[in-house]
Amino acid sequence: MDLIPSFQVDHTKIKPGIYESRLDQIGDEFATTFDIRMKYPNTEPAIHPNAMHTIEHVIATFLRNDEEWKDRIIYWGPMGCLTGSYLIVKGHPTPEEIYPLMLRAFEHLKDFEGDVPGATPVNCGNYLLHDLQMAKWEAAQYYTRLKDSPCFTYPTTKRITTNEGKTFYDS
Repeated sequence: MDLIPSFQVDHTKIKPGIYESRLDQIGDEFATTFDIRMKYPNTEPAIHPNAMHTIEHVIATFLRNDEEWKDRIIYWGPMGCLTGSYLIVKGHPTPEEIYPLMLRAFEHLKDFEGDVPGATPVNCGNYLLHDLQMAKWEAAQYYTRLKDSPCFTYPTTKRITTNEGKTFYDS
């Protein structure tokens, strides 16, 4: 089987940032998936599931209410490795075009006060799995990293096929 694009990224070299993970064409339209990488993979501790769940709720609510982007947001959700989230939008904006939106979203979360949106038994399948204070801390860390040194280009791996037909991945 072919290695999917998100697994072709050299995770030993990736930095927190905003990356185009994939581009899909649906008829005449595009859907762009962004890797919103908050942590250095395999180096820093992953985001705790309670904090990631809260990040999902607060940021998803923010994005779907953002006046400029709300009609283009398809999906916001956590990566299984808990080092960031995926953002899927209509069209084909660049990571640099998404950058101001992510700054606003994470600034909103780091300063957020009140109840986590949708964190009730009626609205959420695991409403007790939240940690607002830790989510705010993670958001502040990412906001500072993103603001101080934004990164938009993936380190990738390349397939190398030997004369014997063996395939290896190298960065």
